[in-house]
Amino acid sequence: MVVKKGGICLSAFALIILLILGSVPGQAQTKSNRISIATGGTGGVYYPMGGGMANIISKHVPNTEATAEVTSASVDNCRLIQAGKADLAIIMADTGYDALKGLERFKSSGPVPVRTVAVIYSNYMHFVTLEGTGIKSLTDFKGKRVSTGSPGSGTEVMGVRVLESYGINAEKDLKRDRLGVGESAGALKDRKIDAFGWTGGLPTAAVMDLAATPGIKIRILNCAEHLDRLTQKYGPIYFKLPIPKTTYTQMDAEVQVACVANLLICNEKMDATLVYNILKALFDHKPELVAVHQEAKNLTLATATLGSPLPLHPGAIKYFQEKGIKIK
Repeated sequence: MVVKKGGICLSAFALIILLILGSVPGQAQTKSNRISIATGGTGGVYYPMGGGMANIISKHVPNTEATAEVTSASVDNCRLIQAGKADLAIIMADTGYDALKGLERFKSSGPVPVRTVAVIYSNYMHFVTLEGTGIKSLTDFKGKRVSTGSPGSGTEVMGVRVLESYGINAEKDLKRDRLGVGESAGALKDRKIDAFGWTGGLPTAAVMDLAATPGIKIRILNCAEHLDRLTQKYGPIYFKLPIPKTTYTQMDAEVQVACVANLLICNEKMDATLVYNILKALFDHKPELVAVHQEAKNLTLATATLGSPLPLHPGAIKYFQEKGIKIK
């Protein structure tokens, strides 16, 4: 018997519901994997890069929806991986090494089982000041008000190490602030600080905006003069590259700076097939990532396994070996 309600047969009503449900794309119904990508602050490169990755993963990895999360960057990202609160993260290689070995800021929590998914691009150590501050090199920082990066960031870790190579103790020799790159750029523009450190890709949006501010001329300082001291103490994690003159408005010449690799990482327990599929999606649809930020051009098969002090995840090993990449 067909029961009528409001002039519509219930059997017909049920059929309509089934047709509506059947019209929903299968992908939307079956996204059972929800993954989080820990990135960084909104003024840097990690957040837009992670957002681009999340979009590609959500569109092209079966049954998977990804979201990018704003964080304090590398140190916190490793801790989020350790706590199971993030599935993927973008970090600096030096912080990743400390996490893997349980060193420095990870002594209390112990080693973190992090694995490399891919080496993405290089991070450039920016020390930014303005004309008129009297600062011409890092040795002029003593007694100045300097932001060394937000707490829990890879910028702070690397920045303090670079300053140390110049004989500067961040705790004792500076009037120290600990701000993210966006806040640091704003504070420098308002003359509330004399300089700031930032480790990021090229170009970094917050530095670009500062350089384009009328009445302001930025100066980026050479910070690679004592790279040998860094490698002697921390190993061959750091290397030297130039920031080209054309990177930021009003730069007078290229500047040699200390650099470190950026890694996409995960927990060692992450599903190998999922890691494989994520890499496949990122490389197959790389133009979509480049459209988000030009640093994605540096994600290449030739370099994606080079420069990381962390072991590769098994899913990454399978992907790269299938692409003919020899894993060292």
